[in-house]
Amino acid sequence: MRNVLLGGLLLCTAAQAAAQVGLPAVRLPSLPPIGAPALPAVGLPPLTGEAAAALGELSPGSLRELRAQRIRELLRRHRDVLEADPHGAPIVRGELLAFAPQPGALELALAAGYTVVRERVLDELGARIVVLRAPDDTARSLARLESIDPAGSYDFNHVYLPSGGLSAAEAAPSPAPRASPAAGAGQRAAVRVGLIDDGVDGHHAALAAVTIHAHGCAGGQLPAVHGTAVASLLAGHAGKFRGAAPGAELYAADVFCGRPTGGAVDEVAEAFAWLMHEQVPVINVSLVGPANRTLESVVAGAVARGYLVVAAVGNDGPAAPPLYPAAWPGVVGVTAVDVRHRVLPEAERGPQVKLAAPGADMSAARTPRGYAPVRGTSFAAPLVAGLLAQALRSPDKAGAEEALGALERQALHPGAPGPDPAYGYGVVGAGLAPPQSLALGQQ
Repeated sequence: MRNVLLGGLLLCTAAQAAAQVGLPAVRLPSLPPIGAPALPAVGLPPLTGEAAAALGELSPGSLRELRAQRIRELLRRHRDVLEADPHGAPIVRGELLAFAPQPGALELALAAGYTVVRERVLDELGARIVVLRAPDDTARSLARLESIDPAGSYDFNHVYLPSGGLSAAEAAPSPAPRASPAAGAGQRAAVRVGLIDDGVDGHHAALAAVTIHAHGCAGGQLPAVHGTAVASLLAGHAGKFRGAAPGAELYAADVFCGRPTGGAVDEVAEAFAWLMHEQVPVINVSLVGPANRTLESVVAGAVARGYLVVAAVGNDGPAAPPLYPAAWPGVVGVTAVDVRHRVLPEAERGPQVKLAAPGADMSAARTPRGYAPVRGTSFAAPLVAGLLAQALRSPDKAGAEEALGALERQALHPGAPGPDPAYGYGVVGAGLAPPQSLALGQQ
């Protein structure tokens, strides 16, 4: 059985390149199958039942290979705009990022044949990102830039992917979600939380009463399954369904917008800048990718200014190298546990794990309607972010440390007290997981 399941894993998902480890979805008679995604609206089927148990038998190398295969498929399908960096991570073809470049260094780059593609001004960080077109091979061009300006900060325009376990359904563009009067006319909700992901379906029943401020995609929203599921776990509420901070005012930045280059670093950086401009104190990022100097600088700037950045640690297995932004200093890295408080076998381990929360045996909103089973660190992170958002009402360095410290002290640790590579400080939000019975229509 193990060999059959592994063989199916390595052959599946030609149309589902993603960051999340996944196995064939459980057949639920009352739950219609989720449609195949239009890349890069990425995600894989939920991991439950016998398939989930079999995952625990896979070697760490097999878990990493699963994600690598999905990335290779993504690159194959979009080789016109994507390529791999020297380590195999997806990047925007021919693009390089300069973070806060000095005028003289930029002039030298232009004289050497580089051209400016676009700029992102990050007023909240007092910096800008200049996207340059490489004059030849992207990796060689990066090395040459670094030799031209050794003191500068340059990197590839990496593409970050959702760390989730729920298939993305193709959706047509729709109007931006209507603002709900739930917070009162001309009045901000007491709790505000930010989301950097793909599109959110604000018309889903679980989110219809939530005030949603949408950003990205030139004002035309493209609802997607991953973003909608994560948003529902942050702030949703309808019937028996409750997110971690039900009714919180949600600031949702779509960094994918249905584009093959969706999730690129400069888009993610601009989303951070928008959320900082709006003074949203807690930012959930259920995305994973490699270390990137530009995005690291942006995240460090947000943390230094009193924002809590909550990120999924990823699902490449316990022996995998760390994924980012969860592994950067100051970020609240979140792992996932099942209903018995066992860390999921596919969840990453290491010092980047700060807290654990439910990430399996639960449901989340499924666009355009209903609920679906979810599994992965993507869905644990919003539960932690929702709890922190209730404690931190505005960006504040001391307040952020106090809110995080209080949550860490409340955590239930299945083993010895103190942080460890599997659970961090322990499990929080154990009672927040929306029941999986919602996915079966048992409401």
